[in-house]
Amino acid sequence: MSEPRYAARLRALALAALVLCAGVASAQARVLEAGEGKAYKLPSQAIAAAQDGDTVQIAPGTYYDCAVVRASHLLIEGTGPDGSAILTDKTCMGKALLVIGGGDVTVRNMTLQRARVNDNNGAGIRAEGVNLTIDKVKFINNQNGILAGDKPGSKIIIRDSEFLRNGVCMASCAHGIYVGHIALLRVEHSHFAETKQGHHIKSRAQRTEVIGCTIEDGDTGTASYLIEAPNGGALIVRDNTLQKGPKAENHSAAIMIGSEGVDQPTPEILIENNKLSNTGNYGTYLVVNRSATEARLKGNKLTGSVKPLLGDGTVN
Repeated sequence: MSEPRYAARLRALALAALVLCAGVASAQARVLEAGEGKAYKLPSQAIAAAQDGDTVQIAPGTYYDCAVVRASHLLIEGTGPDGSAILTDKTCMGKALLVIGGGDVTVRNMTLQRARVNDNNGAGIRAEGVNLTIDKVKFINNQNGILAGDKPGSKIIIRDSEFLRNGVCMASCAHGIYVGHIALLRVEHSHFAETKQGHHIKSRAQRTEVIGCTIEDGDTGTASYLIEAPNGGALIVRDNTLQKGPKAENHSAAIMIGSEGVDQPTPEILIENNKLSNTGNYGTYLVVNRSATEARLKGNKLTGSVKPLLGDGTVN
């Protein structure tokens, strides 16, 4: 057999093997149901039984339960309307309602609430694996909504979710979202309100994108910053509705960059087409930029006692 024909046959065999493997994997993926009258009574039981590629479906109800997620490529979703599958009060490993160690996990259409641990760092989700997608999840009255440590290369995507009354500062602070050094944090079309003492969003990611969100202290929220990138990194904040409230515990800025020292490349800072209102009896800045990268502010609308920028950058 000629060398070109032999190579072509090898390619064909390799492609056939890939198709076969994909078919086997698809055939083996399962749907595990949790809830009253289901195969698994508790979400944690279904999640413990799950293997890579499975789906865990959780019926509506309030579950005093928590789970450690070890499988990868897993979908965990509530089946009822508007996050009516609720995990509450109980934490696993002294960390969170969901401790996610698997990679490429998606959590959808659930409510995670009232997480408390002794070190005041209890989270709705503790993200310890690589890559996490959050879709239509409510985080209510946790110490941290989402907490993720350093995981180079990891991406966390949050869509259409709600963060209400999360946060606390006791010795150290907990936040609505707090991620360590990861590749990307993207938060889009989500709502943050009444965060307590900590920040609504604190990100040490190489790139942070906050797009189309509403982030507000309200009348009673005591948050510090709306968005903080304490170590720099690329930052894109676009098309958001922002509010600093009368009880905010830090009056200096809505968006703070480099407050703990820039320790990573910061190729761009773009703050564009946002609306910020300050309803407190104090002055504030839309952006305080302590990095050496020029912040570009474009098309933002400011209401109340607000100045656009302190630090390097341009305002248009």
